[in-house]
Amino acid sequence: MKKNILFLLLLFIFINQLKSQTSLKLTGLQIASNEFYDYTTNTCTTSSQILNNAFDGSLTTVFATCATTGGWVGLDLGEPYIITNVSYCPRLGQAGRMVLGVFEGANKPDFGDAIPLYLIPTAPNQNALTSQTINCSKGFRYIRYIGPASAKCNVSEIEFYGYKGVGDNTVIPKTTNLPSVIIHTTAAQDIVDKETYLKGIVSVINESGTNIYTDSLEIKGRGNVSWDFPKKPYRMKLFTKASLLGLPAKEKNWTLINNYGDKTLMRNLLAFNISKNMDIPYTPAGTPVDVFLNGEYKGTYQLCDQIEVATERVVVEKMKITDIIAPEITGGYLLEMDAYADGELVWFSSARNKIPVTIKYPKDDEIVESQKAYIKSHFETMETAVFATNYTDNTNGFRKYIDLETFLRQFLVGEISGNTDTYWSTYMYKKRNDPKFYFGPVWDFDIAFENDYRTYPINNLSDWVYATKGSAANGVKSMITRIFSDPQVVVQLKNLYATYRNNGKLSEASLLQVIDDYAAKINQSQKLNFTKWNILNSQVHMNPQALGTYAAEVNSVKTNISNRIKWMDNKLNYTPSGTNDFSTPTIYYSSENGILHVSGIDETKNIQIVDLTGMIRYNRKVTAGTTFELQAGIYILRVFSDNMCVSTTKCFVK
Repeated sequence: MKKNILFLLLLFIFINQLKSQTSLKLTGLQIASNEFYDYTTNTCTTSSQILNNAFDGSLTTVFATCATTGGWVGLDLGEPYIITNVSYCPRLGQAGRMVLGVFEGANKPDFGDAIPLYLIPTAPNQNALTSQTINCSKGFRYIRYIGPASAKCNVSEIEFYGYKGVGDNTVIPKTTNLPSVIIHTTAAQDIVDKETYLKGIVSVINESGTNIYTDSLEIKGRGNVSWDFPKKPYRMKLFTKASLLGLPAKEKNWTLINNYGDKTLMRNLLAFNISKNMDIPYTPAGTPVDVFLNGEYKGTYQLCDQIEVATERVVVEKMKITDIIAPEITGGYLLEMDAYADGELVWFSSARNKIPVTIKYPKDDEIVESQKAYIKSHFETMETAVFATNYTDNTNGFRKYIDLETFLRQFLVGEISGNTDTYWSTYMYKKRNDPKFYFGPVWDFDIAFENDYRTYPINNLSDWVYATKGSAANGVKSMITRIFSDPQVVVQLKNLYATYRNNGKLSEASLLQVIDDYAAKINQSQKLNFTKWNILNSQVHMNPQALGTYAAEVNSVKTNISNRIKWMDNKLNYTPSGTNDFSTPTIYYSSENGILHVSGIDETKNIQIVDLTGMIRYNRKVTAGTTFELQAGIYILRVFSDNMCVSTTKCFVK
């Protein structure tokens, strides 16, 4: 008897749970944005009759808004429901106006916390309802359809299906295989400039929709030329520091790069890959994402680090900002040789070459006059050393103020990618009590990899891109040319390039694989992106050609990489390891504060450091950017290849 009662109780509970999860057509308070457009009188109205047209079951009536963009219509369900299906039908003859329309669910009446449930990828049937299953475990009280830009939300009918439930964040829909970044500003304000931060909420959905991060944020426009594109770039400032999508830095500041003129949507990421392979101390982290802003699908973007002084970003010492009487002045600093510097708040023009330099750190509202005066003076000291008569001197020439390792690595990334803008905007930083400027991080490759009509076809150029057709901030080009007039710098460049060609990090095959991997990753998203931004058949920004398809654009970059590696090999007299002559390498070194920096030696060799008593202080395999801690004094550097000493140099450690 007890068993039967227990069975009946469990059966009753199961039946009630089943009933509670039975998907039904949902009803509620009809809600919408703005005024509605009455096509019978061609006037705007707030008539409930027009609002009801979206829910009256008739495919001949129409709901539309007076606002051309941002118009929406939906239901207040009174309590949360798990949405299982949506159905929709466009206004007769206007099916195209629903393409990229978005269904959203929210629990705030202003839809500030809304999540996209479904994006309409293609024109729907205009003579019947189209139904779409929704796989979402979270319950929403407010649900709506928001029309794409310029569509006036033209719909004939929408329906929502589901069952009561608060649900959870176990499964949240994504639009493609890429992570989704969803932003809603307060009162759906549009982002119209690069100065004014708007408050809002951001949600980042990842891992097949099983991971969601939500936070308050401030957001504004960013960029120079890119801000003028129809597809806008943005800068986000989170309320709480976070490592978004597993990227290394845990910070508040992030960027959304629009990649409008880059039809592969990957040129920055490809260049960043080259930078990382070349062991540049810091390479910006980035990943492709789908972006929604105030319910509107914006396209494929690149979520990326903000270039700033921070852990896992540009790592230099942060200076005190409160000590006005005796502030720290020797570092660290983050600078940008910047053609747009005169539009920034804190910048200077160098005395000799009139190079415009933006001071990125300390920040505009933190830097004091003594710090600005110091870094300007120190930059000019470096500039003077480059053009001095003894500029090639290893101890007192320009090497005293320029870290050649990072300079040459940054140069190679720019030339391998064929980036016209390498010296239009060039980041560099200075550490505390260190006289040197270090170059990096690399940035801005949207017109690289054969995407600039001014250099097309790039491999027909007789010399380096920077020296022939490259854009440069005033005075920078002559400084770069002066450095390369030192024959030892050219030798060091050749050895550095050969090192990375020999170890496979700059191989044609590895770079082509990176392109293929990104193309596969972006493929779903790019289809929607170029539905939104129909430019594959148009030359936009600096495009030298319009190839018509995403696949053709990707293949163009692959062809460019293959040809560019051959061009670089020829320019730098490279032949594969085994036929190159590295028997007598040229050793370059510098020292300060008991740290010896050694470069110019390929990684197949060993280095030995011996003091004047004959004691071996170090004996180890060469690594990129090799450094040694030593007391001040004189030492002998020996380079060994296959247990044979092939070079000996005396060095002085300060």
